[in-house]
Amino acid sequence: MISNPNERISCRIYDRASDASIAAAKEIATLIRHCREQSRPCVLGLVAGSSPVSVYQELVRMHREESLSFANVFAFNLDEYYPMQPMELQSIARFMHEHLLDHVDIPSSQIHLLDGSLPRDEVAAHCHEIERAIQNLGGIDLQLLGINRAGHIGLNEPGSDRGCRTRMITLDQITRTDAASDFFGSENVPRHALTMGVGTILEAKRILLLAYGEGKAGIVKRTVEGFAGASVPSTFLQNHPAALLILDAAAASNLTRVQSPWLLGEVTWDDKTIHRAVIDLSEATGKAILKLTDADYNEQGLQDLLAAHGSAYDINLRVFRHLHSTISGWPGGKPAHAKQVGDRPGNRDDIFPKRIVLFSPHPDDDVISMGGTLIRLVDQGHEVHVAYQTSGNIAVFDEDALRYAEFVEDFCRQFGLSANGLDELAEHVDAFLRNKKAGQIDSEQVQDIKGLIRRSEAREGARCCGVADDHLHFLDLPFYQTGRVKKSPITEADLDITIDLLRKIQPHQIYAAGDLSDPHGTHRTCLSVILQSCLRCQDDPWYESTAVWFYRGAWQEWAPHQIEMAVPLSPEEVQRKRMAIFKHQSQKDRALFPGSDAREFWQRAEARNAETARRYDTLGLAEYAAIEGFVRWDGESGIEL
Repeated sequence: MISNPNERISCRIYDRASDASIAAAKEIATLIRHCREQSRPCVLGLVAGSSPVSVYQELVRMHREESLSFANVFAFNLDEYYPMQPMELQSIARFMHEHLLDHVDIPSSQIHLLDGSLPRDEVAAHCHEIERAIQNLGGIDLQLLGINRAGHIGLNEPGSDRGCRTRMITLDQITRTDAASDFFGSENVPRHALTMGVGTILEAKRILLLAYGEGKAGIVKRTVEGFAGASVPSTFLQNHPAALLILDAAAASNLTRVQSPWLLGEVTWDDKTIHRAVIDLSEATGKAILKLTDADYNEQGLQDLLAAHGSAYDINLRVFRHLHSTISGWPGGKPAHAKQVGDRPGNRDDIFPKRIVLFSPHPDDDVISMGGTLIRLVDQGHEVHVAYQTSGNIAVFDEDALRYAEFVEDFCRQFGLSANGLDELAEHVDAFLRNKKAGQIDSEQVQDIKGLIRRSEAREGARCCGVADDHLHFLDLPFYQTGRVKKSPITEADLDITIDLLRKIQPHQIYAAGDLSDPHGTHRTCLSVILQSCLRCQDDPWYESTAVWFYRGAWQEWAPHQIEMAVPLSPEEVQRKRMAIFKHQSQKDRALFPGSDAREFWQRAEARNAETARRYDTLGLAEYAAIEGFVRWDGESGIEL
């Protein structure tokens, strides 16, 4: 991959986040062993968050299987919410113990965690003591960092001075919104935190910053290629002599060397690179693809493309024909009577109608992300099944659960139906929810009620799209059943449930969520379950004719250069899709986990579908009301396995 002279911090890019985490863990392990050989302490600065989890998993594995000892390690944690008791669910101290400290041989006297439970008048002295402990040990040897979309390191918010030290800070709204999924709502996120200062971090001898996923691509580009300043604290790393960003391909996708490598030097002009370059050129100039000229190519630094592949006219036509071939009003393929000369290949039109399974991570992702295509598949006569992978019960507001419980209680009394323990259940739900503390895990009974709410909404949403009730499958994958935002690892039980469904239906098409920026990672886990299950089934005779398509929409959308199947929607189909989304009343008006986008899910979906259609239109393709985009899985690349 071409290097970028504009990159002001060293970056190492890996195809998968798992590979990146293993590399980071190996560097940490090498440092620990090196320090032990020199009979000196190894001082580590540690961070919580989703990105370092797999790093800690690998370190624990190395401790158990490769005799990696932490006896010489002194650990300092980067930050902690305030106020926060050490063993509360959202405590960063608890996170560190659960993921690393309780599983290795580090002496408890060598663990230094910021204490969010102290009285306020003791916080300043505590922070000073942490600074003094670091200095007495000779400074931090290696500091591990994550990054949020505002570019803070630790919990140093934009505006933090590069010389600031460990202290209490006030969290801004972006940080509190990003943390909302851990606290079951942004209103429950503490307004303050303790954090190492930027100056403290920059004094570390070595810094590794981890960034994974498409959601980090924008801030990674600003951090690496932007100018250093307090508005983006992570840019201060540009002046550190030994800072390294460890990225997966998704997080690196906005870097110039990845996004526009032709601007930096010679590239291999394969189809993928040509398509992206020409689409970018069209959008940059505001011209339709077929109107681009040799001069446009030259002015945008694409002389090498012209030299390698001829005139603008020939290249334009090549890319235009490719984009045109992606548009299909028949996502499941055409019946014999509808086929025409020149139809796009790839959907096995020799099989019609098809058996189709749409996997929905949460009970509403099916209609939010590909509701129009779902409607089209059903209307065109295919046997469509929807498999809801999780209950989605943690995303239901307490007041909704209470309202439904009260309705059932009143209904039974109104019609003289036998309670059969209903009074006891209603009393439990009422007492539990009215006395529930912020961030507390729901009782099993409340979880069940919330799950039933989302299941009933899923049925109604699917019915709006024409899917038969007996084609709905509620899998309730075990990894999700923790009652917490933090989920269990994937197990054979998750795979067995999914494989059994696939072998029962033997689908010709599988649709799966490739939208990996949801705030608590369920989409990523659910996709991994699907792809691992597909690999287990790949030698089954039926699987030979199966295609796997990735959809997006709830959190982001595929770009035109990525789309391999673009399904256009009519205004009527857009309206039907909206009505299906509206059936998910517990997610309407205000979602419990909204992520960084304040709009309702139907608004996000419609805006993204309309924007995809607009971009196709400005590139010179036909004008549609909306387009849902899909990318086909090649059977190898994709999500972590």
